[in-house]
Amino acid sequence: MFGFRKTQMVSAEDALPGRDTPVPVPERHAVLGTPLTPPYPEGSEIAEFALGCFWGEERTFWQVAGVITTAVGYEGGFTPNPAYEEVCTGRTGHAETVRVVFNPSQVSYQQLLKVFWESHDPTQGMRQGNDTGSQYRSVIFYQSEAQREAAERSATEYGKKLAEHGYGQITTEIVPAGEFYFAEDYHQQYLYKVPNGYCPDHSTGVSCPVGILPA
Repeated sequence: MFGFRKTQMVSAEDALPGRDTPVPVPERHAVLGTPLTPPYPEGSEIAEFALGCFWGEERTFWQVAGVITTAVGYEGGFTPNPAYEEVCTGRTGHAETVRVVFNPSQVSYQQLLKVFWESHDPTQGMRQGNDTGSQYRSVIFYQSEAQREAAERSATEYGKKLAEHGYGQITTEIVPAGEFYFAEDYHQQYLYKVPNGYCPDHSTGVSCPVGILPA
């Protein structure tokens, strides 16, 4: 697509065609030893967040107590079963996304929202730092009405805190979860496999109060 800019959202008509076959992924989480793909343990819940380069952000979430497993993938676009190289062109519409499977009796969705907000700068639009493109945009993919309400409430409250510290408006999308396409094997738990790998910190340093509120 001549002249296409990665900071523009591609349309469904102009998105890459993709493929019918999912990419193969490991059965187990390289760090936690838990299932990477469904079925997940009974009573567990899923949260999905896009907040920039998914390598570092996945590591942040797998260290949270109560998290059962994590995986990285692509969500929010049009191309079925995209390859990483395709996502990086901006022509699939997907964001780099972390799936977090958690035990709600040990960690609440509100606490995961706190981790989400504090781990990136949600005011930057189609980028995080020097990582520029629609795949780096900030998104909360909610799984239920309860998650939607919690996400919207947290965005409002955290937006106030950011404004107090001189930041602009939050650009995070809060949208229904769609198809989550697992990323290639080498992306899963990347910073465990490559400890000195690329891991930029784009957090604002502004504390989010939402995660400590009752569920």
